[in-house]
Amino acid sequence: MQNIPVFTISLDFELYWGIFDKTALEGRLEYFNNTLQVVPKLLSIFKKEQIHVTWATVGMLFAGDWQEWRQYNPAQQPTYINKYLSAYRLKDLYGQNSTLDTNFFAPELVMQIATTPYQELATHTYCHYYCKEQGQTLEQFKADLKAAKKIAIKKGFPAPASLVFPRNQFNQVYLQVCLEEGITSVRSNPKDWFWKDTVGENLLNKIFRTGDGYLPLGQRTSYPLSSLQHVEGVPLAIPASRFLRPVNGSKPLLNRLRLKRILNEMSEAAKRNECYHLWWHPHNFGEFPEQSLKDLLEIINHFGNLHRQYGMVSMTMKEVQEYIWSSTR
Repeated sequence: MQNIPVFTISLDFELYWGIFDKTALEGRLEYFNNTLQVVPKLLSIFKKEQIHVTWATVGMLFAGDWQEWRQYNPAQQPTYINKYLSAYRLKDLYGQNSTLDTNFFAPELVMQIATTPYQELATHTYCHYYCKEQGQTLEQFKADLKAAKKIAIKKGFPAPASLVFPRNQFNQVYLQVCLEEGITSVRSNPKDWFWKDTVGENLLNKIFRTGDGYLPLGQRTSYPLSSLQHVEGVPLAIPASRFLRPVNGSKPLLNRLRLKRILNEMSEAAKRNECYHLWWHPHNFGEFPEQSLKDLLEIINHFGNLHRQYGMVSMTMKEVQEYIWSSTR
């Protein structure tokens, strides 16, 4: 297989479903309102610059309201030992106030993503399912994927072919079920030791993950496509390279360091004919949307230079999988 320089972006599109167990909604209303306005701007940039992006979207976002949401909920729901982790409890908390619905449902944006050129509508599971938390089962995960596929098809979209595990709880045991449900590519975690456990979230892991976003604390983040193994019976695992950390409004020096780190890593990947896989959540742009978009444009302009100089190409996760599988048959 010929190694080529590749730039891949995957986005975890989740709105409040992604952080409901971390922070109260009441303090995040402006944040998510900004996010709703950012998504069309992202799509406009990606369309204009022909950037191929995988949008790993929580299936619940496809619904129009709580009533429709209930229709697609699977009979088997995750039985986490920690009941607080279940997204299904949010109906009782917020389901009586329709003014809050835009924090949970975004069918128009989902449609806009699906109809924008170069974008892949993928899945982030139906309920932001945690695949390594105690109490949940493989059968419940399978039911969740079936629900995500069902609501996508009912809304007129193709069944998702790519998946990103919520909270990066990459579970090797669950890969066969993914393939059975039509998932051919998944995002895996970086190879550094501080990305191995995303459940325990011990302090040392957090320190190194954060610090590595600014200074080289880990291994080289890009990799040749030939290093990705096509294993029969499971989807292709495509490692993440770098999380685009949110803008810190009070620390411009740190902002510049994080951006410089990404640009340098992209250049290294292009020179080595390797893949560089950048990811973030659209809501990460909710705090400082204008600065966040400005930084993204700098990244995309840099990709344009690397495309012209080294032939770097933009690919979705599905396109990476198709390239590798077609090359290894």
